[in-house]
Amino acid sequence: MVKQAAKHHIKTRKEAGVLLHISALPSGDLGRDAFAFVDFLSEVGAKVWQVLPINPPHDDGSPYQCLSAHAGNPAFISLQKLVEQRWIAAEEAKLGTRQALAIAYNHYYKHLEDQAAFAKFCRKHHDWLNDFALFYALRGHFNHSAWNTWPAAYKNREVKALKQFKTNFGDEIALIKFTQFVFFNQWDSLKKYCHLKSVKLFGDVPIFVAYDSADVWAHRDLFKLNARGDMRVVAGVPPDYFSETGQRWGNPHYHWRNQQADGFSWWLQRMRTQKQLFDMVRIDHFRGFEAAWEIPAREATAIHGKWKRAPGKALLSTITQKHPQMQLIAEDLGIITPQVTKLRQDFQLPGMKILHFAFGSGDDNLYLPANICSNSVVYTGTHDNDTTLGWYQSADDNAKAHLHFLLGNDTPQMPQDLVNMALNCPAKLAIIPMQDILGLGAEHRMNTPGTVGDNWRWQFSWSQLTIDLKQQFSAALRFSKRAK
Repeated sequence: MVKQAAKHHIKTRKEAGVLLHISALPSGDLGRDAFAFVDFLSEVGAKVWQVLPINPPHDDGSPYQCLSAHAGNPAFISLQKLVEQRWIAAEEAKLGTRQALAIAYNHYYKHLEDQAAFAKFCRKHHDWLNDFALFYALRGHFNHSAWNTWPAAYKNREVKALKQFKTNFGDEIALIKFTQFVFFNQWDSLKKYCHLKSVKLFGDVPIFVAYDSADVWAHRDLFKLNARGDMRVVAGVPPDYFSETGQRWGNPHYHWRNQQADGFSWWLQRMRTQKQLFDMVRIDHFRGFEAAWEIPAREATAIHGKWKRAPGKALLSTITQKHPQMQLIAEDLGIITPQVTKLRQDFQLPGMKILHFAFGSGDDNLYLPANICSNSVVYTGTHDNDTTLGWYQSADDNAKAHLHFLLGNDTPQMPQDLVNMALNCPAKLAIIPMQDILGLGAEHRMNTPGTVGDNWRWQFSWSQLTIDLKQQFSAALRFSKRAK
């Protein structure tokens, strides 16, 4: 096991990358701005582009609560690229994504070669695509309501009812599949361009999936649900740095006994999709592979939960055996026990180090640069943190004094000094959020955990990326010997 797991160790020379979700591009899609961003990474010497989960979210926009663990977010499809492919006219692109894709789908069938490519895509992804397309069509038919509120025949997947629905709404289901075909084609084009520019794509896998998702609807036996299909317990984390009442995520927990009896086939399918999309993958909330916080579904907060063990060793062994070349990174933040650390170390998975958590406590703080090991991924902050400038401006005096002492400077330049600290620490990979490269404040934060509202909406503009800022970041990468 350890021999195979060792392949996950970051063996290359020191590298650096940038954290920026697709939605945060100026256009918010896989079009010209995405390719221009790859050019920027290549020009400055960054080797990695980290994104958040790219699946279709619910109405709150959170990429960590999605309708599918496999499908791509249709909002990321570039209509401009469809115009360039002559699948739609420029005027038709103004009609919006859904209508434009419907037009593209109708045009598509005029090209026999393209039809064959679509059929091949459907065969390749049949293990999730059929269920997702049916789920998505049904959800639209029932006014986007959750699957557990549908009429019993559809909620419970009665064969006769589903067969009739497929007959009645075959074109709608085909269009949903076609939409995924377009997304995956555009993503594949971006990935190939990244490789051409020596840039790796770094993905993010939420350990849990949304209750209202194709995965739970199609595989109820793999989740802790009662006979009616309702959740008995929900996922979250206990009170911590981010929230005094913890975080009640509301995701269903896995029925690990059934998952293991099935050879973890659902997880293997999920990782196969990730392998196609990304060069490396972060497992969000890795500690849930050892034990997860289970909250009774009736509870309004995460306070009254309890830890429940998970078969992480068996699961990771299975993933490692089936996908030995996948480079996995463990998001090991929060309440980490010796058992969680041992699980990560047994598979030699790099852990995460966040500099925002480093200052104001003792010399044994694991996030201090001096305590960071090489098999780590270091960040100034993540999508759940404030920007570094916002963090510094709101930090308490003790944390600031500690930082000033380590920098040898009572008037540091923020965020650049913390960016430099991250780049020059021992971690083999350093990831810098785009907001920190641009020197932006708290109003440009991506997400505030435990809140619902103005999250996941931030976008940068190219005018913010001045020549001076680009040169500053490039120089920092060269000085830290992380530039390619």
